[in-house]
Amino acid sequence: MADNPNDLTEYKGMSRRTFMKNTGLVAGGVVGGGLLGGLLTNQMQQKPEVQSTTESGQIQDARVFFSRGQDFAILSAATERIFPKDDIGPGAIELGIPYFIDKQLSTEWGINAKEYMKGPFAVYTTNTGNHNVTKNQDKQGPNAETQVPAPTPRYQSKMTRSEIFVTGLREMDNVAQQEFGESFVKLTGEQQDDVLRMFEEGKVELKGIGSKNFFNLLLQTTIEGAYADPVYGGNKNMMGWKMKEYPGPRASYMAQIEVDEFVKLEPQSLRNYQGH
Repeated sequence: MADNPNDLTEYKGMSRRTFMKNTGLVAGGVVGGGLLGGLLTNQMQQKPEVQSTTESGQIQDARVFFSRGQDFAILSAATERIFPKDDIGPGAIELGIPYFIDKQLSTEWGINAKEYMKGPFAVYTTNTGNHNVTKNQDKQGPNAETQVPAPTPRYQSKMTRSEIFVTGLREMDNVAQQEFGESFVKLTGEQQDDVLRMFEEGKVELKGIGSKNFFNLLLQTTIEGAYADPVYGGNKNMMGWKMKEYPGPRASYMAQIEVDEFVKLEPQSLRNYQGH
């Protein structure tokens, strides 16, 4: 899909290889904590690898949140520009990242079920002409434009993550048509990058969340989809781990701990231990 796989990272002076090195902690962070703790306490004995329908694509490549195909197509195109295929390895689409995001949005995480969702709500800033206008997300009408400090240093919105994604993706399509006269999925790679930069730099007014916050959420979930355990729908066939030579979560390294030479281990998923 990408005409030049490095377009989105080159303007920041960062190569794809550097990008991958800098995101090295993501894989460990996503599979760590409670998941690994449960693995150690429940199933210490490694089981033979089990072939699941999720690996064959019968379940993994199925939408469970996005009912409108166009929204999912925009998501696929956007994630591919953020994490493009190149000579190092596969891109977002081949890794199943759009399906990973789709599945996460259908969970409690997608509806912010376990999070405080009351005010006060943060403000966001949009660029209008040569000055910034700060808008309070919790106000309507003529008093909406006010210069007030954000009460929290991070995003807090009335909108759930699932609402943010639907709103953000559709606004990306609107901006693409306004700027280039075509749907986002029909633009060239460079034009898609231009639209993504507008969101990253907060140049698009996106009510309820702000375009920069939406872009950051899209970026975060794209990286998570590349490196999370395949049981969550992304990192298809552990290809994300293979690019980084990450061995996956393991209950024990007893067989390798006293070996003098470096041991390269093939990656294993939680499915290898849990048997499903």
